[in-house]
Amino acid sequence: MKILLKISLALLILLFALFFILKLTGNSYLLKGLRSTYLQGASSATIDDARFFNTHPISTGNETWEWHIHPDYNKTALTPRLNEVLTENKSVAFLVIRNDSILSEYYWDGYSDSSRSNSFSMAKSITTLLAQIAIQKGVFESWNQKVISILPELKGDYAGELELWHLSTMSSGLQWEEHYKNPFAVTAKAYYGDDVWELMLSLPIESQPGVACNYQSGSTQLLGIALIKATGKTLSELASEWLWNPMQTNHDATWHTDDKGTELAYCCFNSNARDFARFGKLMLNFGNWNGTQVLDSAFVRKATTGALGAHYGYSFWLMPDYALPVFYQKGILGQYIISIPEYNMIIVRLGHQRQPNRDAYHPEDLYVLLEETLKMMKFL
Repeated sequence: MKILLKISLALLILLFALFFILKLTGNSYLLKGLRSTYLQGASSATIDDARFFNTHPISTGNETWEWHIHPDYNKTALTPRLNEVLTENKSVAFLVIRNDSILSEYYWDGYSDSSRSNSFSMAKSITTLLAQIAIQKGVFESWNQKVISILPELKGDYAGELELWHLSTMSSGLQWEEHYKNPFAVTAKAYYGDDVWELMLSLPIESQPGVACNYQSGSTQLLGIALIKATGKTLSELASEWLWNPMQTNHDATWHTDDKGTELAYCCFNSNARDFARFGKLMLNFGNWNGTQVLDSAFVRKATTGALGAHYGYSFWLMPDYALPVFYQKGILGQYIISIPEYNMIIVRLGHQRQPNRDAYHPEDLYVLLEETLKMMKFL
């Protein structure tokens, strides 16, 4: 009994020492990371980790709109290859919509058409859409507005040259290494830290903006902070007022925040497959939602056209080498909203993991989703 007490006391002392060391070194965010990953049997962020974060609500409006159910709903079976990949990657939702009608819809692992799941980086597109609406409303001057005019605290030799469009097109020149496995990297600190605003304004713009596309979650976070500063509202309030209500969503959503209440603008918009699909409909219709022009159509064309690289536009991924035009939103664990203009088709997939890239830009499972769905729908 005495030995057990000594061991317990030693462990307690060790935990207190660890806490103070992490606190003194500025790494106390690791405790939150441990709690929400390793202590849950996971090695990194998960699609249902909202329970470990503060969140802000994104409220749906009084007027809702339902997708139509196609007469042939779920009558066409998944192809063997598609079923294999969806299963192997631990999918929780798969949805195919054409001409506003649901053709195919499957859920796994207890998820349903109303279950929320973490968007991860699909939120980058949402933050960009909010920035575009801010321009339309005159809150921002244009995509060419200098960010330093909104955030005068910006640091770095090139801070004065940074424009809003650089943040959306991943060409900011920000000091940021996108690393998902290193717990000491800035990506983990932004995700689990208690003050993402302070963190972002401590990072310099260290190279010439607008020269090269370098994928950085921090760029979108700066764009989100600029939106909050310029409007005096949270991103969740803006998303509810400017997107969620106009798109007549059926369910409230949530957005992860840090401990100070700032949304993680580059990720962590929590919603379900049917409501996520609305972003595909909005973009396929050039910003028009059932007769209401939510986004400038010229911007939609620009967003889905390569900016500094052929494969990335204004926070939308592009596939210029594919057999037909495709653009999509992507999250790190294989969250996809895929838009195929030629067939007015939207594919949504949500789940726990994805496959490695087939090429320098696009994951293998993305190609499978496209090719096998088109076969299933008799287009290939």
